Amino acid sequence: MRQAWFNRYAWGVLLANLLVALFGAFVRATGSGAGCGAHWPTCNGEVIPRAPQVETLIEFTHRATSGLAFLSVLALFLWALRAFPKGHPARFGAGLALLFMVTESLVGASLVLFGWTAQNASAARAVVQMVHLANTYFLLAALVLTAWWASGGTPLRLRGQGAVGPALLLGLLALLFLGMSGAVTALGDLLFPVRSTLEALERSLSPGEHFLVRLRVLHPLIAVSVGLYVVFTGYLAAHLRPSPRTRLLAHALAYLYGVQLLLGLVNVWLKAPVWMQLLHLLLAYAVWLAFVLLAASALGRDAQRVELGEGGLEAHRGTGGATWRDYLALTKPKVVSLLLFTALLATLIAARGWPGLPVFLAVALGGYLMAGAANAINMVVDRDIDARMRRTARRPTVTQRVSSRDALLFALALALLGFLVLFWGANLLAATLALMGLIWYVLVYTLYLKRRTWHNIVIGGAAGAFPPLVGWAAVTGDLSLFAWYLFALIFFWTPVHFWALALLIQDDYRAVGVPMLPVVLGERVTVMQIALYAVLTALISLMPLMLGELGLLYLAFSFVLNLLLILKSLALYRQPERSTAVSLYKYSMLYLALLFAAMAVDRAL
Repeated sequence: MRQAWFNRYAWGVLLANLLVALFGAFVRATGSGAGCGAHWPTCNGEVIPRAPQVETLIEFTHRATSGLAFLSVLALFLWALRAFPKGHPARFGAGLALLFMVTESLVGASLVLFGWTAQNASAARAVVQMVHLANTYFLLAALVLTAWWASGGTPLRLRGQGAVGPALLLGLLALLFLGMSGAVTALGDLLFPVRSTLEALERSLSPGEHFLVRLRVLHPLIAVSVGLYVVFTGYLAAHLRPSPRTRLLAHALAYLYGVQLLLGLVNVWLKAPVWMQLLHLLLAYAVWLAFVLLAASALGRDAQRVELGEGGLEAHRGTGGATWRDYLALTKPKVVSLLLFTALLATLIAARGWPGLPVFLAVALGGYLMAGAANAINMVVDRDIDARMRRTARRPTVTQRVSSRDALLFALALALLGFLVLFWGANLLAATLALMGLIWYVLVYTLYLKRRTWHNIVIGGAAGAFPPLVGWAAVTGDLSLFAWYLFALIFFWTPVHFWALALLIQDDYRAVGVPMLPVVLGERVTVMQIALYAVLTALISLMPLMLGELGLLYLAFSFVLNLLLILKSLALYRQPERSTAVSLYKYSMLYLALLFAAMAVDRAL
């Protein structure tokens, strides 16, 4: 009975501190932080201010509610010591909560005592704002874990979690970084208000502006990139540690983050009014708490553990003896080469010539690392069907020269390194787009569509259309209509290329139950679809000519290349044989490479 009442109290303390944290944001957003002057813990030198101004009343109310929150956490800690035996995780959580409540009070006091309030625009204030936000996140995490453990949640098991543990840890750090960037952005909105979104963008890109203004434009891109990773990690954790709780929390995390991004756009459009800032922050807290609970559920001692793969294959530790060639094979170099080629040529197309060695190398290295990470995850996911297909039976994850754990850790390291290379060598937009391509390939194509519908390659194949966007964004920092044309070109080209291959290995797909088009609807429908997409690809290749982006050189090359593509597709339609399928499959790769090369040369000249 005592523990039941403690459970209710713990969740209540979490809610109370959440409201106090939101009220603190209200104090900052209204510029009321200096309402009590430079005095702390008194207010303008008085314990209870007499005839206070509005700002003083707001700041004093915040201090009073913060004091009550401190007492509530202290009571939580003392009660936990009495309600639970030594070694119970609820005791540990309550102790952490009290520690972070103490540091929360100290950080809040430093803001007042050092004058980092009102219109202070110093770098020191920005740093302390980030620290304040991080400490609030830690406090809320400690409180929700205390309530979770008090309600029956099992202690964490941090060892032996394979790639799940590091992936979740990186997600927590990413959300923490996002929250800190949001704190700086909110400070910039307060100190440097704008009249329109266009003005905010123009000022953010002006070299002479204050650093708070220039940093403001980064937050939306950080939000998108972090959101992609966090949602992906949530579903991955729910897949590897399946339970009704992890699945529910993964879905909640995805929905919350989607709403959070939409509200972020509305916040920008409305020029960050106070009420919208508070709603946006509330959702940020909700996303953080959902991810913390997801991690606690997935890493709990009672969590069921399965390996990636249909039906949940038993874990394997690998046979040992893996070499660098095995890890290189995980990245599928032959598959990556064409995608990387389109990304690099996109840099030349965007720059109308040479984009510069730093950008070119960043796209080359970062693009390969991100694509290689996606392919490594794909090999782990599909190792059950790869083992039964002749084309893939020698992959390192099938022969077990590389264990699933090591392959996933390798993929995680590649993805992180690739993102950082693109971020520092090019820009955040390019890095975010590369991450979007990885997420689309793994989450949408491999985990969701591939084994469910023959539309898998049509929808999931969009992942292969991201590299040109990455190359373009690396040079320009934005995405013009021409960049999206490059995306559309590869999107419609992919079915032509892949279905020609699927015709060649349809027996393998049929044997493992993967619903590729030739398996589901037969060869005749497949060759008809190939011919249709070949015509669509040819038509799309003419769009930049109508837009005036390309000239006669490209016209001549594209005419010949498209003519051959359509003729080979028609030849396959008339004679759906292995030789014609091989011919189209090989030519489709040459077609895309030469078409992009023609664009690059035409734009340069």
